[in-house]
Amino acid sequence: MELSGKKIPISTFRELGLLLFIGIASGIIQGRNHEFLTFANINNLLTNTALLSILSVGMMMVLLTGGIDLSIGATIAFAGMVSALTVRDNPGIPPVVLVLEGTLIGALLGTIIGILVARFSILPIIASLGLMNVIRGLTYMVSGGKWVSAHQMPPAFKALATGKILGINNLIVLAVLVYGVFYCFLTFTRTGRRIYAIGSNPEAAEIIGLPRRRITALVYVLMGALAGLAGVLWVAKFASAQGDTASGYEMNVIASCVLGGVSVSGGRGNISGLILGVILFGILANALPLIQVSPFWQQAIQGVVILAAIIINVLIKRNSDRSALRQRIL
Repeated sequence: MELSGKKIPISTFRELGLLLFIGIASGIIQGRNHEFLTFANINNLLTNTALLSILSVGMMMVLLTGGIDLSIGATIAFAGMVSALTVRDNPGIPPVVLVLEGTLIGALLGTIIGILVARFSILPIIASLGLMNVIRGLTYMVSGGKWVSAHQMPPAFKALATGKILGINNLIVLAVLVYGVFYCFLTFTRTGRRIYAIGSNPEAAEIIGLPRRRITALVYVLMGALAGLAGVLWVAKFASAQGDTASGYEMNVIASCVLGGVSVSGGRGNISGLILGVILFGILANALPLIQVSPFWQQAIQGVVILAAIIINVLIKRNSDRSALRQRIL
């Protein structure tokens, strides 16, 4: 698209439209319930979507390569359970060690999926779905089918998710740091730019010598590491570790990416759009109960919004492809 002789990326118009939609939706919700835009509720909304934000960054990178990871919910449960068992048996262990433990566990599981997808050319949906069941089984095995509850966790561990830095919840601070680090990674590093190139045209990327398999494996390792980190934070936040923790949560993560304009076919998406997508998903989850929408309708409304986002993404991609083809012909 062009404006005053300057070519403006289509994604910019989409993000402006999404921002406008968020503004209008917030105004309507505020009119129905004046508690929505209070500081307390906004803080609660951001805190509740912080883990979703962290996971969405990893999923965006996977989607950029044209892949998908359905195992992250199971990874969250396994990493969270192992960290909970560790802190239960060693109450004096520093919380940072537990964070590193969970992150490394997630990275290891991500490495397995990365090898299956990149080295053995197994479809990402099959590889991650199969490993998801394996990880769930391992979670029940290491826990013996039991829970780790709040009274078995020391305050220092739970403070990972409940503590504050300069009055801001730790989860929000961590989410902002993750956004900042991966924005720089995707924007300013060669590897980050190659992730986009591989997703846009895998065949061409391989022809020109890009290490497609290595980068494909890398995004799954990063996704796993972020899922492992989220697992530790999840257990600290809810003060409970269970075998079915985060069951189905991967769908929320994928939905947030789609709402933010990340293409499920690869090559399109950015951090700024992702932030808006996560905020919109968080608003839907937070506001619908506030305005007393029936639980039966809440999922339906979320589904309609997500479906609309998918249709918009398809139309934008189609228009972009037509424009590129027209320029080649002319």
